[in-house]
Amino acid sequence: MNGISPQLQNQIAQYQQVQQQLQNVMTQKGQMESQQRELQRTVEELAKADGDVYRNVGMLLIKVSDKAALKDELEESLETLGIRIRGLERQEKDLREKYEVLGETINRAMGNAPVPKAAPARSDEEED
Repeated sequence: MNGISPQLQNQIAQYQQVQQQLQNVMTQKGQMESQQRELQRTVEELAKADGDVYRNVGMLLIKVSDKAALKDELEESLETLGIRIRGLERQEKDLREKYEVLGETINRAMGNAPVPKAAPARSDEEED
């Protein structure tokens, strides 16, 4: 990076760090959303289940004696995942804003015209 000021080099490094953080947050969010969908399907199937219900515990399947308690536990897990996902969404929004501001600052410092935003694609734009 010859000919680039130390301040600009620092901003470029920050830009790259923010990009990596944004990608990590989006990956985590995607994984949690997948867990949330799976857990929601489990709750729905539990509601339909007429016979015995078994729970996977390690390498064993254990018969569930209290389906209502299991349903409550699953719904609590769903709520917790929802809270964590909303936290990641806020973090993603903040990182996107920081990413865009740093990109614009770097482009201005380098004398370039504004470039189309190149932030990683939003995970909510992806369809299963």
